[in-house]
Amino acid sequence: MIKPQRLKKGDTVAIVSLSSGLGGEPAFQHRYEIGRARLETEFGLRVITMPNALKGIDYIYNNPAARAADLMDAFRDESIKAIICMIGGDDTIRLLPHIDFDIIRQNPKIFLGYSDSTANHFMMHKAGLVSFYGPCILCEFAENVAMHEYTKEYLQKVLFDPTPELLIAPSPVWTSELLPWENAENNKIARTMTPDAKGFELLQGAGISRGRLLGGCLDVLPMIIGTSIWPVGEEWDNAILFLETSEDKPSPDNVKWILRGLAAQGIIDRISGVLFGKPQGEAYYEEYKQVLLRVVGTECNRPNLPILYNVNFGHNSPICTIPYGIMAEIDCNARSFKLLETATI
Repeated sequence: MIKPQRLKKGDTVAIVSLSSGLGGEPAFQHRYEIGRARLETEFGLRVITMPNALKGIDYIYNNPAARAADLMDAFRDESIKAIICMIGGDDTIRLLPHIDFDIIRQNPKIFLGYSDSTANHFMMHKAGLVSFYGPCILCEFAENVAMHEYTKEYLQKVLFDPTPELLIAPSPVWTSELLPWENAENNKIARTMTPDAKGFELLQGAGISRGRLLGGCLDVLPMIIGTSIWPVGEEWDNAILFLETSEDKPSPDNVKWILRGLAAQGIIDRISGVLFGKPQGEAYYEEYKQVLLRVVGTECNRPNLPILYNVNFGHNSPICTIPYGIMAEIDCNARSFKLLETATI
């Protein structure tokens, strides 16, 4: 896997809208402005917004080729050091016919986003580029009042200040409180944080397991499976599969069916561990645990495969940043998750 250059103050980063055009709607542009400003003031970056990123929901939906053009142009532009997603959505997969994998491979740089951007990450993975499942503009960078320190800490450590090993600690607090974005006054109100004494929960497994990180938003996987960007066979060997659920809060049955689909492909037999994210609002918190134990432990007959649950990434707040293709470790005794190499150079 090709590692991109780390970020440093003064670097230029580009904002793209590859799925939803929400950031271009007048009611939500204040969120875009806040997120952009924080990249500049708190991280010392120069920010440009790609030409189609603010054209709104209808244009973005109707023009997947234009979305892809923004992405390809951002990769081609040597002055741009990182590409950051505005937000997720539900149809990033429509960009696939317009993606030039050689352009990505020949111009490695940081790509950051989550949720529906899972499809983009698998595009990067096919091109052989390490990418980053982490904050987006309208959500984490534009967090009410201030960014969460936990989110900032791991973004800084992964993208700006790489170290040979990085222990990802559980966040002591979390929130899923919804303060409607269309009311700009809500930006002045900090969301209520809830203490979380559970930390990372070990559902099964023992000892230490290592592997390369691969995964994303579980809801998005059915759109990717069977396409040219879906890894097959030995590409899953000894991977640590990281999964999380979206704000749609899929039912335990839906999670079960998707996991069974992965099992039917032989993926569960090949992997070395599972990281499962805190569900937004802790929806189906206990039910998801039972599904994981049933499908992985019982149906796949892998009761010793480590499963670390309640990890802070994806559709909850605050979140860490997870790099694709990087060696990581699950320590069952310590209930810990660690990156074993730098993700940037």
